[in-house]
Amino acid sequence: MTERAKLSLLSRELTKLKDSQIDWLIGIVAQFKLPQIFWHNSKSNLINQAWLEHFGNILMVHHAMSDAPFSKEKFEFAFIFASRKAGITADKPTSRTNRGHDVTVDGVRMSLKTQADKSIAEDRVHISKFMELGKGEWSLPTLRGLFFEHMRSYERIYTLRALSDAASRKKYELVEIPKSLLLEADRGEFEIMESSKQNPKPGYCRVFDKDGAMRFELYFDGGTERKLQIHKIRKELCTVHAVWEFETTRLFDI
Repeated sequence: MTERAKLSLLSRELTKLKDSQIDWLIGIVAQFKLPQIFWHNSKSNLINQAWLEHFGNILMVHHAMSDAPFSKEKFEFAFIFASRKAGITADKPTSRTNRGHDVTVDGVRMSLKTQADKSIAEDRVHISKFMELGKGEWSLPTLRGLFFEHMRSYERIYTLRALSDAASRKKYELVEIPKSLLLEADRGEFEIMESSKQNPKPGYCRVFDKDGAMRFELYFDGGTERKLQIHKIRKELCTVHAVWEFETTRLFDI
């Protein structure tokens, strides 16, 4: 449909709406008119201009209605919507209890994460819940094996990071964490936190480069959730695919 045809259709459809519904549309238009910077990596094999704009529009509408960061579930559906709008085949797994990949894009299984902690570091990526560790044997090498097994379910890993939580301006970035990087945990160094009061005791698997600088660390949380976190991933080792920065308004006053 051409732009002229779209405008003509919109004009006709507006006459069928209630005044209250038109007020909502006016609010959304006001949001879209605010200053915005959408950027995508020209070398990205996922993000094109259409993907960038459709995903950014969803972020802007979300924050016109909420100060809360974009949730993981919203991220998954927005990821699929933007992909389809960009002419890319994308679907969710058929099972709602799937513990592996979150979306499939052009036949490639992907895991999606979000990061929105208050103390977010620009140059370090953190995943607060990479996977559940279950109630089995609490041995760090065994738990690392579960981590490797989990990653067999997908080929690519993306995280959507909320870098600004200011009420009037938001900033997000889409970062791909190379699976090959995380697989380097097979040469990681273990440390059990013997002084911890948790039962079982938490522990780390740290991965260093040849100069002794840490590349990332796995943290096996022995608390009630028994989950795996990934800390301090150096962003320079990852790929930033896109950035969205925009001002926000409210669709309604409270």
